[in-house]
Amino acid sequence: MNLYTIPLSRTVKQILLMVADSVMIVMALAFSFALLGKDFFALDQLFYIYLSVATALSILVFSRIGLYRALVLYMGLQSGFLVLQGVTIASCLLVASYFFSQTPEASDFSILPIFWMIALLFIGGSRFAAKVMLQSLIQNFRPKEPVIIYGAGSSGMQLVVALQNGDQYLPVAFVDDSHRMLGSTVHGIRVYSPNSLYELIESYSVRQILLAIPSATHAERKEILNRLEHLPVHVKTVPDLFDMVSGKVGVDEIRDIDIEDLLGRDIVPPNPELLGACITDQSVLVTGAGGSIGSELCRQIVAISPSRLILLDSFEFGLYELEAELEERLKTIENGDKIEIVSLLGSVCSKALMENTIKGFAVDTVYHVAAYKQVPMVEKNIMEGAQNNIFGTLVSAQAAEKYGVKNFVLISTDKAVRPTNFMGATKRFAEQVLQAMAQRGSTTRFSMVRFGNVLGSSGSVVPLFRRQISMGGPVTVTHPEVSRYFMTVQEAAQLVIQAGSMAKGGDVFVLDMHEPIRIIDLAKKMVHLMGYDVKDENSYRGDIAIEYTGLRPGEKLYEELLIGESVTGTMHPKIMRAEEETLSWDELEVLLNRLRSACKNIDLQEIRSLLMEAVDGFEPKEEASDPLWVIHSAKENKAAEHETSKITPLFKD
Repeated sequence: MNLYTIPLSRTVKQILLMVADSVMIVMALAFSFALLGKDFFALDQLFYIYLSVATALSILVFSRIGLYRALVLYMGLQSGFLVLQGVTIASCLLVASYFFSQTPEASDFSILPIFWMIALLFIGGSRFAAKVMLQSLIQNFRPKEPVIIYGAGSSGMQLVVALQNGDQYLPVAFVDDSHRMLGSTVHGIRVYSPNSLYELIESYSVRQILLAIPSATHAERKEILNRLEHLPVHVKTVPDLFDMVSGKVGVDEIRDIDIEDLLGRDIVPPNPELLGACITDQSVLVTGAGGSIGSELCRQIVAISPSRLILLDSFEFGLYELEAELEERLKTIENGDKIEIVSLLGSVCSKALMENTIKGFAVDTVYHVAAYKQVPMVEKNIMEGAQNNIFGTLVSAQAAEKYGVKNFVLISTDKAVRPTNFMGATKRFAEQVLQAMAQRGSTTRFSMVRFGNVLGSSGSVVPLFRRQISMGGPVTVTHPEVSRYFMTVQEAAQLVIQAGSMAKGGDVFVLDMHEPIRIIDLAKKMVHLMGYDVKDENSYRGDIAIEYTGLRPGEKLYEELLIGESVTGTMHPKIMRAEEETLSWDELEVLLNRLRSACKNIDLQEIRSLLMEAVDGFEPKEEASDPLWVIHSAKENKAAEHETSKITPLFKD
């Protein structure tokens, strides 16, 4: 029994098991004769010679079928089949030796089934008994953490086998919504109703529940998470159905709940025609490719078989990582060797770079993602925000128009609607640039796609909250009433590609973001699902506190997706087309010239005034947080000369 707990070589252990199996075969035969009322030791001498040969052949069969390669500690269903196969062959060999050595009158055919059952009990039962004892010994020295598995289907069964063979988790109960599963036993573990969860948690001192429901929709998973939210457990999930079928499930794959499950929204299957219209067999350029949205766009684009994908970004390391990732992906994609990946390091504000890129690589479609998107950072760097977001878009669009790009899609934001911050104002200005260019009859189909926050992106609250909770809190929320629209980066990228394919010119596409989510509700849900209680004025004994830090410069309590009320549907149920008023190119060109001059002179007050003039509904806060504002104010406000004389000028006129 202790063969696998003492330091013996694998060969020695196998030899000892062979000897043990030989002894058990002989013992099984002796017991079989005893049950038939025959004396095993009174048989003809020839029988014992045949018995020795048959036993040796049986051990050889056991070895050939791989029974001695299966570790006792990790024996499962497959090993059980090996034992069954080996014992069946051994039974035939040993009983044959008995009949050959005896006269027909003295032979008893009932020996065969009796020996088969006893040998199966000895050889198979001893192994599984040893497995239970070894697991018990390991459990005593290295106690496992008790867990409940939610989902007793095929995925749950695979998971429980993986956990039982591991040394970290001990499955103590199944929970399943199916009434026909209740009360049954799966791999020795009983299946209970979800109504029994609280009692099970208390009885087994469970701190974690593992979701094994990869085939459930996000809406179904959200409903389950809502039921588990207030239980004192950490909820985790296992891989998707593909990984489960592929046999990849294991302890390493158990992770925190997916972001999609917090939203509870299911992705509408993409329209293949819309996906490939602007990409398949075409040269595609993605600006800002190294960011969260840009990189996801690139991942989805390479799967749609472009002839060439150009990655452009000023973030060197992000570009390097994305290029390496895509090159690996191409190895797994059919005809991936025919897709050319080009990486370019540079800024979209460079006219020479953009024109040479679009002309040199004969670009058919541009996805313009490059922009400064962090609201507080743009508030502190107004001039750079205007130059990158507005003039970067203008330079890219003019280069696209000049060299015959068919489709130009701008990635916009809900913050462009009646903005209170400079980031949103610059993005709305950029939208109007494309709308005005489309109105004057451009051959390039300009369009923009507007959506809310992307979960899982570099600026998302979800990884921030998860990190804060893991560190013991506090979780920081700006305001108790603040709410935002959310979408996963995968869904956003997929819808952007499809929206761009429906463009006619000057289109503003708005993605269906569902209802906005209160940030405080999202924070509380994450605290609860990670197994903690919220510490607030109603619960001083909680684990994780939530602190309100106040709205950051330029932030709104609520975001909007539409400027006006006019909106029409499209051929995709989650993509709408907004009808909005905009400036003509002649009006916009005057504003652009003034804005260019203001940026050159670092005239922040003029930039502010121009954005208010150009962007309907832009109402910036009076107090400015841009460090350059102090310098600019010093030039115009002589009353503050004494204070500002201590500041070293960053720029000279």
